[in-house]
Amino acid sequence: MAESGTDAGTAGEAAREAVVEAALGKLDLDAKARLLGGRDMWSLHPLPEIGLESLVVSDGPIGVRGVRWTADDPSVALPSPTALAAAWDPALARRAGRLLAQEARRKGVHVLLAPTVNLHRSPLGGRHFEAYGEDPLLTGAIGTGYVLGVQDGGVGTTVKHFVANDAETDRFTVDNRVAPRPLRELYLAPFEAIVKNARPWGIMTAYNQVNGVTMTEHHELVNEVLRGEWGFDGINVSDWMAARSTAGALRGGLDVAMPGPATVYGEALAAAVRAGEVAESAVDAAVRTVLRLAARVG
Repeated sequence: MAESGTDAGTAGEAAREAVVEAALGKLDLDAKARLLGGRDMWSLHPLPEIGLESLVVSDGPIGVRGVRWTADDPSVALPSPTALAAAWDPALARRAGRLLAQEARRKGVHVLLAPTVNLHRSPLGGRHFEAYGEDPLLTGAIGTGYVLGVQDGGVGTTVKHFVANDAETDRFTVDNRVAPRPLRELYLAPFEAIVKNARPWGIMTAYNQVNGVTMTEHHELVNEVLRGEWGFDGINVSDWMAARSTAGALRGGLDVAMPGPATVYGEALAAAVRAGEVAESAVDAAVRTVLRLAARVG
């Protein structure tokens, strides 16, 4: 059974972790590396040897697209997240999240690639309709409600785009130079609030660099801040085709490289372990997050 958005308590977490460790112990290196690279555009590889079916993810900033994208499989469309935030009502955002979880289940989706909690830093931002506004406090509060609602319904979220991915111009390559105080008080603040108050089951790292390091390899912000300071224990998935290296991404805390089948993980990751470039224990840590996600979404 899937957990609630705030998990099922200490006993439930211990039981879940025991299942995760038992499953991990049955996997060889090649299976583990395969699990960390996407199978296709919208799913991860199944592992029949441990009874793991393919996990399906879906885009959709105002609804759940699913994977078919055909006229005979329509989606419920909600008002834009910016309009939702204008209600100043986290409880309403939670209701919206529960509705989207129902839609996701109907479409066979386990994880929503949402919410977007980047900030409206410029009126020229091309994807502002996906985000909640310019204020980090409001964004964190509405995002918390949304994540709790989706995960109440047993569907995962990937809070995105971590971090400072607030404009479309050169978003794949730009190096955003941000001083420590605005980085903490503006750009990281919504993510911190959501991680601490909603315990999201996933996060998505962005295309851009922050202070010279690409986000899919950013050890400081992912491993030290996100996981170490805030206690995040979910899956870290790359934005689509954002992962640029094998060893660098794994050392930087990236768990899953999407989309598949050609990724920097999979066979390349297994080869890197055998060559001594990365430790298999780091692969195990990433696999744990995927297995934990599978347990959470049921």
